[in-house]
Amino acid sequence: MAKVECDLYGDFDMILQDMEDTILGGSFSASMEDGSDFFVGNCRCAVRVYERYSFFGGNRVSLNLTLLEAEGQVKLSAITSGGSQAVFFKVNTLSEETFLDTVRSVIDDYQL
Repeated sequence: MAKVECDLYGDFDMILQDMEDTILGGSFSASMEDGSDFFVGNCRCAVRVYERYSFFGGNRVSLNLTLLEAEGQVKLSAITSGGSQAVFFKVNTLSEETFLDTVRSVIDDYQL
């Protein structure tokens, strides 16, 4: 499993759209599996789950993206999973890190 959490600056909708475009455009096998949007008062949360095939690992890797906007702040949590082929412990997480690198490229555009 690989994870990145950070504060972002900018328009919530634009950040979310850039994330989605970059993730889905980064691999021909990438797909959005499902998503949810929540609103509570001025708080907004978007949850997305993406998958893609990893040629290196020979399996599918998932990416959970949670974007939260509250009180003028935007928080991101992105977690990947599924890149290992071992039964009892993780041997290879390169596929997960590579999938997360896709998100890191967008994060750079929205951090100060």
